[in-house]
Amino acid sequence: MAKTHRIAWLALPLSLLALSCSSAPEPKAAATKAEAPKAPAPLARVSKQAWGKGSLGQAVDLYTLRNAQGTEVQISNYGATVVSIKTKDRAGKAGEITLGFDNFEGYLGTQPYFGAVVGRYANRIAKGKFELGGLTYTLATNNGPNHLHGGIKGFDKGVWDARPGGDNLELRYLSRDGEEGYPGNLNVKVVYSLDEDNVVRLDYSATTDRDTPINLSNHTYFNLAGSGDILAHELRIDADRFTPVDEGLIPTGELKSVKGTPFDFTKATAVGARIDQNDPQLRLGKGYDHNYAINTGAAGGVKLVAEVFDPASGRVLTVSTDQPGVQFYTGNFLDGTIKGRGGKLIPRRAALCLETQHFPDSPNRPAFPSTLLKAGTEFRSVTTWKFSTR
Repeated sequence: MAKTHRIAWLALPLSLLALSCSSAPEPKAAATKAEAPKAPAPLARVSKQAWGKGSLGQAVDLYTLRNAQGTEVQISNYGATVVSIKTKDRAGKAGEITLGFDNFEGYLGTQPYFGAVVGRYANRIAKGKFELGGLTYTLATNNGPNHLHGGIKGFDKGVWDARPGGDNLELRYLSRDGEEGYPGNLNVKVVYSLDEDNVVRLDYSATTDRDTPINLSNHTYFNLAGSGDILAHELRIDADRFTPVDEGLIPTGELKSVKGTPFDFTKATAVGARIDQNDPQLRLGKGYDHNYAINTGAAGGVKLVAEVFDPASGRVLTVSTDQPGVQFYTGNFLDGTIKGRGGKLIPRRAALCLETQHFPDSPNRPAFPSTLLKAGTEFRSVTTWKFSTR
């Protein structure tokens, strides 16, 4: 269940009206009765505005979550997409920290999953095939010979059923049996919430009527400076190992130590410090586009997995999750041809992604943590983004 945050009521001062008396020898009361104060309205946490129409005429809306600290998150029911996040810098000035578009139409063209929930399987499945229960399933291929982020019409292109709550937004989607080649009718739910500690929480859940692989993630592109590139951002990832990839960015199956490589972010390091080193894995990804195997420790559960700090603005993003991996991507395939907000072209490495997830190609890698959701059981996962300054 999504965590519910109570909303504080604003205290209103009461004005007491003084009693006045006449100067007549026989005074009579001339008191004016004070009006009862009106009950204060609760702080508006979720607002809604019409944003467009889906391909079948479905209403596409934009929902805004705000807290008293000045943090604002905008989410659309198209693709369960995070359209905008505005947070304050160390000087107290609020600004946009994600990539996206000014209007709904921008999300309909070819674009790299800005802010979307991706699935049924986030990341890549080799050759768009996997075996399950003695059957071979063939998926849509949309990344060379491979299947990426759910295929040609993944969750990012669906119109979800939205149910706004007091301090959260619940979004539901039915992925029907056979959609993009996957087995089973999958009912998916994502709940976004925002609290007064500037924590955005994403609660994922899903059920299916047939066994199926599932791997859900959010593909928000962050730039804590609000402009320029993210090479000066300082990053720490709690992972001693990562999954090397082949030419198609499919994991080789190895879990490789980050020690002594450009992939070591166990201590806070500038993103751009080693991104252009002559390393075979960096060449394949044209920078960082790799899954990190999180150090789970003995406890498991939701834990801090990454922290990003922008020295210029003072903004900090802390990412926590219960997933075993996080894909670190540095916008290497942004090529300056996409027009974002204000019609401005988005340059290469203008943002970074930290996609909490299971490992890529897990359905074909028995040694990786399983992504199988069995019929009659429930998938649950939590990711949080905490925003602060220093």
